[in-house]
Amino acid sequence: MDRPQFSPAFLHPRFWLLWLGLGLLWLVVQLPYAALLALGRLGGAAMLRLAGSRRRIAARNLELCFPHLSESERKALLKANFASMGIAFFEMAMSWWWSRERLARLAHIEGIEHLQQAQAQGQGVILMALHFTTLEIGAALLGQRHTIDGMYRQHKNPVFDYVQRRGRERHNRDATAIEREDVRAMLKVLRAGRAIWYAPDQDYGAKQSLFVPLFGIPAATVTATSKFARLGRARVVPFTQERLADGSGYRLTLHPPLADFPGESEEADCARINAWVEQAVSQLPQQYLWAHRRFKTRPPGAPKLYS
Repeated sequence: MDRPQFSPAFLHPRFWLLWLGLGLLWLVVQLPYAALLALGRLGGAAMLRLAGSRRRIAARNLELCFPHLSESERKALLKANFASMGIAFFEMAMSWWWSRERLARLAHIEGIEHLQQAQAQGQGVILMALHFTTLEIGAALLGQRHTIDGMYRQHKNPVFDYVQRRGRERHNRDATAIEREDVRAMLKVLRAGRAIWYAPDQDYGAKQSLFVPLFGIPAATVTATSKFARLGRARVVPFTQERLADGSGYRLTLHPPLADFPGESEEADCARINAWVEQAVSQLPQQYLWAHRRFKTRPPGAPKLYS
């Protein structure tokens, strides 16, 4: 995909309010990091009160995935999760507009040798990520150290799409943004020995998925990870990131590549992926994106899980 280009049409009056909002956000994120964390928590508290639909979805997911927790424990987890979502709003802006030097001071990266080894051997990497609330800043911080291509879905608003892509791609000058449906382009990138960010942990419907347990619940799980790894002759390197509680930044962890992957069947591969998702999310549940209806697609005849 070509680099984003500014268009005079972006100056049309219908975009003025968006430009004003983006300008105000740019000013706010010049504040110190600690202040942005505090503002994010306040914003998350407001969302918890006002975003009723998302609050109910997140609460239901926590109920489904952590039935062993008490109601008060799940309420505390829900509150912490919305605080994390509020912080993520400013992390997005930080990753777009902070200087590279200021941003890099927040990065604590472990396991980058897994990417470097694959690159040295000319082998592609599927950087298997998860939808943590820190995904935007995690990708930006890692992108400063190693070129990462990414799956991309164009935003409906052309001005926001321009600003978002420009902000993301400044960390990866030679990176490629690939349309999410462009399988041929993704395989080409992998066969060229490049690394691509890919997250298989959301519900994309039953068409390209198998029902495999996640937290003990049959979950529509995409089989694309196996297909891409096989056809792209690529390694699968799990990738997680964590916002550190002491305010010192983010721990980015590139885990060892999955051994013997793909395996004997797509169902076994999906089960293996979901087991890893469950383990990673359980270690940091407050920073996961619970507001997504992960169990929306149900097996035939199974009751709906969301009202």
